[in-house]
Amino acid sequence: MRIANINNKWPFVRGAIPFIGLGIVLTLFLLYVNFKFLALLFGLITAFIAFFFRDPNRKCQVKDKTILSPADGKLIEIDESKDYIKVGIFMSLTDVHINRIPVNGTIKDIKHIPGKFLRADLKEASLKNEKNRIILIPDGYSTPITIVQIAGIIARRIVCWIDKGDKVIAGQRFGLVCFGSRVELYLDKRCKIIVNLGQKVKAGITIIGYMP
Repeated sequence: MRIANINNKWPFVRGAIPFIGLGIVLTLFLLYVNFKFLALLFGLITAFIAFFFRDPNRKCQVKDKTILSPADGKLIEIDESKDYIKVGIFMSLTDVHINRIPVNGTIKDIKHIPGKFLRADLKEASLKNEKNRIILIPDGYSTPITIVQIAGIIARRIVCWIDKGDKVIAGQRFGLVCFGSRVELYLDKRCKIIVNLGQKVKAGITIIGYMP
């Protein structure tokens, strides 16, 4: 069993660092040749890339039975059906887009599902949009937690750094969804949810609820 250990010493997503570096070089070059307008334009684009792909280190307080938020953003759905509890989080352009594991456990399955690219804050995006579905078996439980990364209307890109069979730890990074997207949790019906609709949450920090 592989232990997934996804650390990042940089303040940005590692994959974005070459683009940030190139943007800085181009901005400085354009300033040097006195193309001030283009320098400003490239400088703003570079600043936006750096802002969007920021990846702050966080001290995740993992306590017994806690379920941590997998994403930064706003809670737009809490649906208790007869079979599960669904929690939906919308990530706006200003939110950190790094996704984090909600509980300690093992990855049972990962499946990419093609689909549409509707606005991620729409309810129908949950069913119709392109998504990445992760099945996680929490330590000490047989009932899985399902994490779903859902693409939005702009960048349409889902990134996942973990694999089937990985041992994962609550609060660790596992991926990101670019530019206005959505993450959902499907939890055991017996879980106790302590958050409310409209509440802002932070990945690896906010406690969504408690395992039974």
